Amino acid sequence: MGVRVMIFLVLLSFSAVSLLGPVFADEEQDPGLVMNYYKETCPQAEEVIREQVKLLYKRHKNTAFSWLRNIFHDCAVQRCDASLLLDSTRRSLSEKETDRSFGLRNFRYIETIKEAVERECPGVVSCADILVLSARDGIVSLGGPHIPLKTGRRDGRRSRAEILEQYLPDHNDSISSVLHKFGAMGIDTPGVVALLGAHSVGRTHCVKLVHRLYPEVDPVINPDHVPHMLKKCPDSIPDPKAVQYVRNDRGTPMVLDNNYYRNILDNKGLLIVDHQLATDKRTKPYVKKMAKSQDYFFKEFSRAITLLSENNPLTGTKGEIRKQCNVANKIHHQDES
Repeated sequence: MGVRVMIFLVLLSFSAVSLLGPVFADEEQDPGLVMNYYKETCPQAEEVIREQVKLLYKRHKNTAFSWLRNIFHDCAVQRCDASLLLDSTRRSLSEKETDRSFGLRNFRYIETIKEAVERECPGVVSCADILVLSARDGIVSLGGPHIPLKTGRRDGRRSRAEILEQYLPDHNDSISSVLHKFGAMGIDTPGVVALLGAHSVGRTHCVKLVHRLYPEVDPVINPDHVPHMLKKCPDSIPDPKAVQYVRNDRGTPMVLDNNYYRNILDNKGLLIVDHQLATDKRTKPYVKKMAKSQDYFFKEFSRAITLLSENNPLTGTKGEIRKQCNVANKIHHQDES
């Protein structure tokens, strides 16, 4: 009897191993997002991206603003999968070509970074990771904090232009809508206030501003700021192709800092969402705290960027590793995109 019981237990243990085997295999195949995902397959990947971001910033300062906007425009729309970078096809409109992507630029330089990474390790590093890491390094170029971010994202195969409005917060939305859309990604109120601190750098095209200036000036704008805005945006219907814009922060326009919060408390915010942020009772306490402490702003900004970068990525065998960031690969075997 003892021998039979022992044989039964041995067989049972083999069955258990065979049943559990695929589970372990799947776990091995898909570790999800991890720090230094490419340390074995492309150990120089992050350094190559960092160097390319630095070189591009020296030649074209506005690339750093682009990388920061890219992470928001890509990761906020359902997932971080570089769908933003895809060109239009016969069957689908590119996210880049929608009204909500107005002003996004420098996509060709993402290809420059991708080509440099491909020379080092062909077919290994995803465009989704390049998009996220270039944002991380662009933030440093602008004087912001270094944010350790995980990697291991894979690339989606299709544009999400048709659902973009559903996910992407807009500068004309109510603050409740903005908080709700970011909240769906796990980003809380101080995180939202910190993310909007990205308006500390770059510029806002007059197309986005004129409704606050014409036919009459929005009375909540600081009167001292109005002449400058009217000078920069002299037309009530500006030409979208004309270089007509107002710098988001006249004091330190090229530096990611907490000056933005002092400006919006002084009613110098350019966008409606900036004004709401400084006046709504849910967000104003955090605005005041960030206006006083750059360390606090950087801490919350780093946390929010991390959450944004980890929003619902494709990992493991889902998606693909694109050969070029602006087009999906020709041959594929995965349904997930």
